[in-house]
Amino acid sequence: MGSLPPPHAPLRIAVLECGQPPDPLKEKYGGFGRMFEALLQRGAQRVADNAHEPPVEIDVSVYEVVDAEHYPALDDVDGVLLTGSKYNAFDNDPWILKLVEFTKEVLAQRRVRLIGVCFGHQIIGRAMGMEVGRNDAGWEIAVVPHTLTEKGKELFGVEELSLHQMHRDIVFQHPPGVEPLARTSACAVQGMYVPQRLIAVQGHPEFNGEITAMISEMRYAQGIFAQADYEDAMRRVHGKHDGDVVAGAFVRFMLE
Repeated sequence: MGSLPPPHAPLRIAVLECGQPPDPLKEKYGGFGRMFEALLQRGAQRVADNAHEPPVEIDVSVYEVVDAEHYPALDDVDGVLLTGSKYNAFDNDPWILKLVEFTKEVLAQRRVRLIGVCFGHQIIGRAMGMEVGRNDAGWEIAVVPHTLTEKGKELFGVEELSLHQMHRDIVFQHPPGVEPLARTSACAVQGMYVPQRLIAVQGHPEFNGEITAMISEMRYAQGIFAQADYEDAMRRVHGKHDGDVVAGAFVRFMLE
């Protein structure tokens, strides 16, 4: 099935946009594809700084999978990253079913690696046969501390991790053969890992305080967030978060 490119060749990562951020955020940061390109570049720099060597080149291509249903040819990429979304990973809309089937194709081969974030994390869980649905604990919003497993501490290179959250759907169980990475008080499946195959997180390493605050304000105004949830989130929204730590783990995973 081939192998990853030589050490000095670019890592070709296809970002599957499973939605778009609100227009004001898209105007400032670009779509999710551009947000993840910036995140992966920071991750590559973090890995390089730790190794005292030049960063690996990241070549990001962006595919819109909701309306255009545009997908990469697996021969043309080394990794596939599934983004977050406002949609439900457990719904049966045609584009979601197509995304699940594509994810199964990636999982069925041995060369192209898979990264999932939030909705993307849930799609990977669904593609591996796990139940995805509403969390009885409700919304998890803004910066949340994680309890890391030993494997999580090893992969992320830290003892403690905090990430932005923006979800009320969860993967209920870890798929067979997957190593758990983290949990929070509201969600037991915060990270999944299979060496040289997949890494996924429920949180949003690509978010920052401004992004989470704006989405929270909009959802509160729309009546999606209860006042208590909104106020609690806004107290934590600008806390320390470790998105770049996760970005570094994503790049190291691609280089395994």
